[in-house]
Amino acid sequence: MATEKKITIVKDGPYLVAGSVPLDEKVMLSAGHERVYQQGRVFEAKETYALCRCGKSKNPPFCDGSHVAAHFDGTETASTKPFDQRVEIFEGPTLDLYDDERCAFARFCHRAGKEVWTLTEESDDPQARAEAIQAANDCPAGRLVQHDKLADNVGIEPELEPAISILQDPEREVSASLFVRGGIPLISAEGFEYERRNRYALCRCGASRNKPFCDATHVNAGYLDGLK
Repeated sequence: MATEKKITIVKDGPYLVAGSVPLDEKVMLSAGHERVYQQGRVFEAKETYALCRCGKSKNPPFCDGSHVAAHFDGTETASTKPFDQRVEIFEGPTLDLYDDERCAFARFCHRAGKEVWTLTEESDDPQARAEAIQAANDCPAGRLVQHDKLADNVGIEPELEPAISILQDPEREVSASLFVRGGIPLISAEGFEYERRNRYALCRCGASRNKPFCDATHVNAGYLDGLK
């Protein structure tokens, strides 16, 4: 029987990944007025593996036990309220944008020379509507979800296979979050399961104030994972 795909957080330690979840690296780049993911290295698929959470591993992205010597405090501080209870809703003519402000500073919310909030306000224009949906769907943190007012206000989500990507942000000269997709369950060190999401971004620099999720602290911290 195949092992269930899931991520379990170890108290003051790594993320334990089970179920042969594919792991790769993606580089975030600007291309004109868009942001794109460029494929980086692909890691060997394993049934289980441990990903560094403290930002100190000398074998990134994998844990090498450095959290022990670093006295890493991995206390989880993020809200456990469901997404729909945490969001602010920005209304547009054909779309409502749900925004929980859980930002990983990936900057996919900028498209076509505008921000997703402006594009939502202009969503009676078909092109602006398409750009607004794409901008929300590309956000690795799952911060942004468009709801279609032309179809019973249903949430619009991309179809994503379960996978994890190590994100790199060369424009800011930093290494970014873990981009988790495809509804992989996330189990707290306390044993409870966070709300299951199609997309979320986990901190791997060790400095987030919203653990286990990324809050973009890696930018000010100048975090670099050392991947060659």
